[in-house]
Amino acid sequence: MLTDSTRWLRQAAAPGAVFVVLTCVMMWPQVRHIHDSAVSHQDIYFNMWRLEWLAHAMATSPRDLFNGNIFYPEPRTLAFSDAMLVQGVIAAPLIWLGMPPVLLHNLMILGAIVLSAAAMFALVRYLTGSRSAALLAGTIFAFAPYRFEHIMHMELQWTMWVPLAFLALHKTIDEPRIRHGLGVGAAVALQMLSCIYYGIFLATLLPVGGVFLLLGKSLANIRRVVVPLTAGAILAAALIGPYTRPYLQARDRVGERPADQVRNFAARPADYLIVPDDNWLYGRWQTRGEGERRLFPGAVAFLLAVVALLLRPPSRIVLVYLLGAVAAFELSLGLRGFLYPVLHEHVSVFRGLRAPARLGIFVVFFLAVLSGFGYTYLVAALRARGRVIVLLALLSVVMLEYFTTLPLVTYPNTIPPIYRLLASQPPGVVAEFPTVRPGLDAKYAYLSIFHWKPLVNGYSGFSPPSYDRRLQDLRRFPDPFSLRVLRRADVRYLVVHEKGYDDHSEKYAQTVSTLDADEGVRKLGVFSDGEGDAVLYELR
Repeated sequence: MLTDSTRWLRQAAAPGAVFVVLTCVMMWPQVRHIHDSAVSHQDIYFNMWRLEWLAHAMATSPRDLFNGNIFYPEPRTLAFSDAMLVQGVIAAPLIWLGMPPVLLHNLMILGAIVLSAAAMFALVRYLTGSRSAALLAGTIFAFAPYRFEHIMHMELQWTMWVPLAFLALHKTIDEPRIRHGLGVGAAVALQMLSCIYYGIFLATLLPVGGVFLLLGKSLANIRRVVVPLTAGAILAAALIGPYTRPYLQARDRVGERPADQVRNFAARPADYLIVPDDNWLYGRWQTRGEGERRLFPGAVAFLLAVVALLLRPPSRIVLVYLLGAVAAFELSLGLRGFLYPVLHEHVSVFRGLRAPARLGIFVVFFLAVLSGFGYTYLVAALRARGRVIVLLALLSVVMLEYFTTLPLVTYPNTIPPIYRLLASQPPGVVAEFPTVRPGLDAKYAYLSIFHWKPLVNGYSGFSPPSYDRRLQDLRRFPDPFSLRVLRRADVRYLVVHEKGYDDHSEKYAQTVSTLDADEGVRKLGVFSDGEGDAVLYELR
């Protein structure tokens, strides 16, 4: 006889395998080039630097975990953006075993999509009792256009804790036990440690759902639920509390998000009709949307949600998820809406968030659950064969309307010769040139994993004022003033890249000629940086 654990593993393996296959189909170009390529975006470099830095710090100096080597001499530079602690802990053993950075990066993104689908499957199967409904809901949640819009943002793919938090909440209400309440707290904490945006949004929306699920319950039932949920809240606070400290300290250095920036990255209602430009079905027929605001959840998801509301009198659970969808949509409007301005004014963490439009994934989440109910109502009167036909037809349409082509570029997996030379030098602070474009500084940060020396350059969600001032001081590099600025910043090594300059030959040649003629600068060598020549200098 099969044990309960063996039976559970077998039941979980089948949908997991299906979602792996669907991910390979929907992300095929990425899967084919999983070892060396990704979409062209500076955040790819940033993702890889964060994973590598966390593994490096855990192996060498865990107390300096948040003191990344970028933006020297600023402290706690990892807290200028999402630290991705959960991803870092998972990736660290693979990094220590020597897995190539690009392969690891792609596995962490594609794996997150598979796990998000599987978590949604678990939630919807619990709520509806239907594996087919759960499969459809998992597919919607995993491959909605939002995923492709943010395929370069690793933390924004880690959404598996959202359905697991709601699943634990339902289990706590249905069967009030401490372990279920602790499951709620653990899921919220893991979401916060995986993605701060989603952790804050989940901690905002989950209690609202819990309150409405408890409406109409007897006072005795509510009392039985309060104790497990309180235990979960204590667990979440214990795990999240220490994590917030470096962010509060970093906020004193970099400030909060300007209101104009929050408005720019908030959704407009029309954004929920926009898909990424490379969407195979809809992209050619629409006008271009703004970055972070292509939020179309899919026609099938919307229509099935309508079926869930209209085909039968909506149950309490259906109404709660409808309320969640409406709340997430309204919050995503940011300062243009009604709820977000209140939170922005009275809850300080919301003033550190740039993009309210990222609540779009929660709109997809709630619609995916409603879609599961809509499917069960739609096929309730059909025989098994009819249900299978409807399921396959709906899955085919969902995948067709979600399929998006991802143009890829190659990223370096191994140490370029110029960084091998730099790694062999004595300790010292590094500055790389040119420094005028974020994409370059993101690449410099990533390439620092091959030498781990402190780096004046940096790339993150925030940049500290000291870095912005230094960029102004270095705009005429390599004039005497800029070299004095570098020496005052304790810079010892300069790396000058030919390919970084718009005019590869003229500006690069002028810069190198000026540095070669300076008696206070020693030339250590000219080597390839993977794209062209680069020169390593030492300031005497």
